[in-house]
Amino acid sequence: MEKVKQQPVRLQSLDALRGFDMLFIMGGGTLLVALATLFPTPFFEAIAEQTHHVDWNGCHMEDMIFPTFLFIAGISFPFSLEKQRLSGKDEGAILRKIIRRGLTLVLLGIVYNGLLNFDFSTQRYASVLGRIGLAWMCAALLFVYVQTKSRAWIAAALLIGYWLLLAFVPAPDANGADSLTMEGCLVGYVDRLLLPGRLHLTIHDPEGLLSTLPAVVTAMLGMFTGEFIKQSKEGLTETRKVLYLLMAGLSLMAIGLIWNLFFPINKQIWSSSFVCFVGGISTLLFALFYYIIDVKNHRGWTLFFRVIGMNSITIYLAQRFIRFSYTNEALFGGLAKLMPESAQPLVLAVGYIAVCWAFLYFLYRQKIFLKV
Repeated sequence: MEKVKQQPVRLQSLDALRGFDMLFIMGGGTLLVALATLFPTPFFEAIAEQTHHVDWNGCHMEDMIFPTFLFIAGISFPFSLEKQRLSGKDEGAILRKIIRRGLTLVLLGIVYNGLLNFDFSTQRYASVLGRIGLAWMCAALLFVYVQTKSRAWIAAALLIGYWLLLAFVPAPDANGADSLTMEGCLVGYVDRLLLPGRLHLTIHDPEGLLSTLPAVVTAMLGMFTGEFIKQSKEGLTETRKVLYLLMAGLSLMAIGLIWNLFFPINKQIWSSSFVCFVGGISTLLFALFYYIIDVKNHRGWTLFFRVIGMNSITIYLAQRFIRFSYTNEALFGGLAKLMPESAQPLVLAVGYIAVCWAFLYFLYRQKIFLKV
């Protein structure tokens, strides 16, 4: 009798963690700032400060949202690949889907940045979605065609090579500026040389071409994690997997902090130390969500986050093209005006999240999910 192939189980922790991450894109940061306005204590003010990007070196919570999303996209790929192979897709079809997804995200990123305005002189071509598309695509191709140990060596070579390149090769037009500053960094020079249109910071773009190389490793770290979770070995219990993930996360953070002494943690250039530090935090977050939701099976509280996480690209794009703030003002503006002035931002912040979530919940109930 032919054995029936079992489809891989969807990790609810991934959807919940993705939703938790995207909540900060969907007004979570504004909510924290509003709390600091209502309760102007050192504690809340310190948290509110974390909702702003650092100017150059360093890392705030805001700087971790994007790489964590890319890390999560990496985790899901080994499960997606197994599902595609079990459904009978050949390697050619899988390859085409990987490339199509990557390039579609690049295109959506350009549309998000104003392609439909048809003002090509001021069009920004680098984008968050483009970075996700290119980095994930390259990491996925490596995952399909390269063995695990070789991929680990490639990841290390990319991070070390990127560090040495930036540390010892300043921009040709640096005019004496340090190679790890915005003015002297090779990353900005490559974008000024090759990217048409405008750069986000005039002389530099945080989602530019050269800094996509270390971002590939961010996606690879997620794929290593997903690959590890899928393992089924004698003695390797789910709880032990979580312990190993915790150790890996702490080790990556330690490497990032040590590397920071020589190559500063910096999201703007996606430095190698940034990849390790934020990769470590992302691993710890996933270990926590995975243990609570998929190992201990405590899932009742996850609906709020899963509704966001299962349509994450939708809400990212929708906020660009749909004025949720108008609906929020219409529904909650009157209530906000009844509150003390210090409480009004909090009411509107909660209202904005509620409006966005209601939109996503409608899609969730109708089983409408944007899949790229």
